[in-house]
Amino acid sequence: MENMKEKTTIVLFSGDYDKAMAAFIIANGAAAYDHEVTIFATFWGLNAFRKDQDVNVKKGRLEKMFGWMMPRGADKLALSKMNFGGMGKQMIKHVIKKHNALTLPQLIELAQEQGVKLVACTMTMDLLGLQKEELLDGLEYAGVAAYLGDANHAKVNLFI
Repeated sequence: MENMKEKTTIVLFSGDYDKAMAAFIIANGAAAYDHEVTIFATFWGLNAFRKDQDVNVKKGRLEKMFGWMMPRGADKLALSKMNFGGMGKQMIKHVIKKHNALTLPQLIELAQEQGVKLVACTMTMDLLGLQKEELLDGLEYAGVAAYLGDANHAKVNLFI
């Protein structure tokens, strides 16, 4: 039997800082163990893939509203619990720095360096009015069928 890599897939549905961090910590750990890793970002999880800066693209009124209401970039995501108007997030960032841990943007960059396949859900992009130019460089774009193809061969499949 041929020696094939283990596979891990993660659906990143949440747009919460701490949940996205967990997804990328697991992804980086699996990649370090030589797993082939896919993170499929859909709905609010796509916000982790948004660029920090405003990108001038042509949009309709509703798409502009979605873009305005959603956080722009991984560092702008709120905590799932104890956010307290952003105060909890500042505390978490302080603890991350104190322990020399990686921030979410750094974890995303490390994942890209390790070859983690980052996939943006095209159906959700259409629904929320997100365009490729607004998302990080180096992403792949696909629908649920592509994710299911990856997940079908994976031993670890997570939904975060």
